[in-house]
Amino acid sequence: MKVWVDSQRCQGHTLCSMIAPDSFELSDIDGTASPVNEIVPADQEDAVREAAQSCPEQAISIDE
Repeated sequence: MKVWVDSQRCQGHTLCSMIAPDSFELSDIDGTASPVNEIVPADQEDAVREAAQSCPEQAISIDE
């Protein structure tokens, strides 16, 4: 599974990093998110899916 964050859509709500803290990191400059790794470890896949579904801006894309 791979994950991406659209930096143009992300508004820095931080929900993804609260739901999946090992998979998303926040910018110190503007608070926008980016994946820690493009390839998601198997044990983090459920949390990343939940984060993607919870994103208010729908900025997270997943490729199964």
